[in-house]
Amino acid sequence: AGERETQRPAFPQHSALASSESEDDDGFLELLDEQDLKNHEEMPSDVASLWTAPLVMRRTDNRAKRCRLFGSSSLPGGVGRTPQKRMERSQEENSLGKSKKRKSLPGTPAEDSTVGGVAKGGAFVVVDLSPLLFQCLKMVKTQSSTAEIESILDSDQRDLIGDFSKGYLFHTVDGKHQDLKYIDSEMIVSVLTGKFASFIEECVIIDCRYPYEYEGGHIKGAVNLHMEEDVENYLLKNPIQPSENKRVIIVFHCEFSSERGPRMCRFVRERDRLGNEYPNLHYPELYVLKGGYRDFFLRCRSFCEPQSYRPMHHQDFKEDLKRFRTKSRTWAGEKSKRELYSRLKKL
Repeated sequence: AGERETQRPAFPQHSALASSESEDDDGFLELLDEQDLKNHEEMPSDVASLWTAPLVMRRTDNRAKRCRLFGSSSLPGGVGRTPQKRMERSQEENSLGKSKKRKSLPGTPAEDSTVGGVAKGGAFVVVDLSPLLFQCLKMVKTQSSTAEIESILDSDQRDLIGDFSKGYLFHTVDGKHQDLKYIDSEMIVSVLTGKFASFIEECVIIDCRYPYEYEGGHIKGAVNLHMEEDVENYLLKNPIQPSENKRVIIVFHCEFSSERGPRMCRFVRERDRLGNEYPNLHYPELYVLKGGYRDFFLRCRSFCEPQSYRPMHHQDFKEDLKRFRTKSRTWAGEKSKRELYSRLKKL
């Protein structure tokens, strides 16, 4: 009874302090004080001492706590913390790698199916697509058949004449310019001997050399046109019309079929394109004689008239060479000026 009397004053002091600090309370604190007084009679002495005993603050060894926290009682916190982070990071990488492998295996169902690397749940998932791409490439290779490859080769437009209506009639050979079609001397002989008469309406052989070269020897039936203006007037002013199921073929050549002949061939195709609606052409089938007149003369001299060969750089025709070259350059310069003028006129 004496212990209760000595411990009882602590509770009235607490309630009085609370009521003095809060003047606006709604009576809730008074109920708590009454409840505390009732429970105090049944409270053990050791528990009641907690209310009256002074507060004591103890200083603990923070270093020891840090060591115990990271599983080490002797190492400082900075040393003990790093292995734990590395261990957690390695576990995360392993788990991520496993998830990558599990999702990248083809044919295995996954709980969260992804499309474009985004899961249905909304979280971003990294998926290794290299096995899938490899499998797709493998399937494409296995599905490609010989028939498909042949169809692609057959549809190559380089084997069709300029208007893409049919294939080339003559057998072609490799030449200096990859964009042009070359034929050899034997093919010209076959034309001259009539082997293609049932297929050809007319085959025009354009000799692009200078007149003194042509006079010194040329292919039988060839026409000497060394100026672009002359070729345009001859072929495009009044185009040669083919008959039914027969072709009109043009063959160009110069001394070696290296520059003048190929250049004239390209010029005719360019002008023909400008004068027609694509892909229509007056002369869709153009060839260049490989090796030029020099090679033809060495192989088929009997089909030349006269049966001789006069080179461009002949000693007796230096003045003629200079004159024709000057004329060609002057016409080329005037041509470029005319083209520029026509362009400016359209503006």
